[in-house]
Amino acid sequence: MEDILASIKKVIAEDKDARTAQPSNEVQQDYQDSADDDVLELEEEVALKADAGPPLIDAATAGATRSALDQLSTVAASAPPPPQGNPLEDMIREMLRPMLKQWLDDNLPRLVDEHVKREISRITGRPV
Repeated sequence: MEDILASIKKVIAEDKDARTAQPSNEVQQDYQDSADDDVLELEEEVALKADAGPPLIDAATAGATRSALDQLSTVAASAPPPPQGNPLEDMIREMLRPMLKQWLDDNLPRLVDEHVKREISRITGRPV
């Protein structure tokens, strides 16, 4: 949950940074110099950001959303871990396991055989 919230915050921050950041003159000059060359060298960095247009949400909405996500993150971080199990249920489960195994060993083959015969009879139209 915290990773998702952090990811959403990061995307919002990057979107905001992308809209407010302007390429520096040095980056623009490097871009123009490399545009004049026929070959772009791999060690040259071209860091121009595309114009993303106007923001999708206004600052007040982004702030309210960020506040709500921060609140959720705080509550999620302070929530107690889920219980590991109920000792009474665990004890009963362990007591019933041998009884269930015995019942399945005694009755399952007969039940499966009856259902298979009934299904074969239904499909073929002849009693088995």
